[in-house]
Amino acid sequence: MVTRRQVLAGVAAGAVVWGVGSTAGGAMRRTFFGPRARLLGLQLYTLGELPMRDLDGCLARVAAIGYREIELPNLLRKTPENLRAAADKAGLRIASLHLSMAAGSANGTLSLESDPERIVDVLQTLGAEAAILSMFPFPPGFRPQPGEGFQAAIARSLAEAGPDHWRRTAAMLNRCGAALHARGVALGYHNHNPEFAPMRDGRTGFDILVHETDPRFVAFEVDVGWVTAAGLDPVPFVHRHAGRLRWMHVKDLKPSTHPNFALAMEPTEVGSGAIDWQNLLPAAARAGVRHFYVEQEPPFTIDRFEAVSKSFAYLNTIA
Repeated sequence: MVTRRQVLAGVAAGAVVWGVGSTAGGAMRRTFFGPRARLLGLQLYTLGELPMRDLDGCLARVAAIGYREIELPNLLRKTPENLRAAADKAGLRIASLHLSMAAGSANGTLSLESDPERIVDVLQTLGAEAAILSMFPFPPGFRPQPGEGFQAAIARSLAEAGPDHWRRTAAMLNRCGAALHARGVALGYHNHNPEFAPMRDGRTGFDILVHETDPRFVAFEVDVGWVTAAGLDPVPFVHRHAGRLRWMHVKDLKPSTHPNFALAMEPTEVGSGAIDWQNLLPAAARAGVRHFYVEQEPPFTIDRFEAVSKSFAYLNTIA
């Protein structure tokens, strides 16, 4: 249950959004997420299993912090109707939904391989405008070798699959994107860092995805935490891909993270890490990003709600 203290704390945080802090001279200054500007959202993946246990309570706390949009990592074992009712009750908008590639026919789980009409029906019930492929599909027959860790197995299997794997992924995205576009729904692709591993011809999987997907049907949700974990500077990255980016995962990582292509990072709250948000956020907006979702990877060193509150407070200091 939400306590009075939590609500009051959220109102105070929300004042940063709607009123904006004053300068030394007492004048009010507009922030990047200020009035009539942009909504700051939260990807509920950040809260782990908490929304599955107490959806109403979690969403009330998210709204009390000041968030106004949410992105769903999946359907949280709920019906679309229940999710929409809980979001409406909390005053939150469900803007997008992550889907996997795996066909969940055995248990009815929604995936990108589900019938397009069913995907659209679910999104319309949620009030969402976009479906996002949450992670690249694994190469056919993917399986760790004896003594091989999961992360190493992914890196090896993608290297073995080569450019053809990413071409097939691009073709699949075009096919699904066209079907959803015809029904008024957008399709996005969310990156991690294996997409940026150089292949023999010098290209990366992400290069292929960008060049071989149709901009009419496929846009990208740039996760700048994973971009940075791959050793790339996210500011020129978003400049380079202007016009193809529509959503952003606002994710930070510690400077001690070693550049890699194997799903590894040392996470931290936004504003406590290595990313230059003061320059990145305006660059992202100029590149076409319209939805910004705070997301944090585990492990957490503080309570998850404390973490998302800390990220929210920091982001609302950005002018």
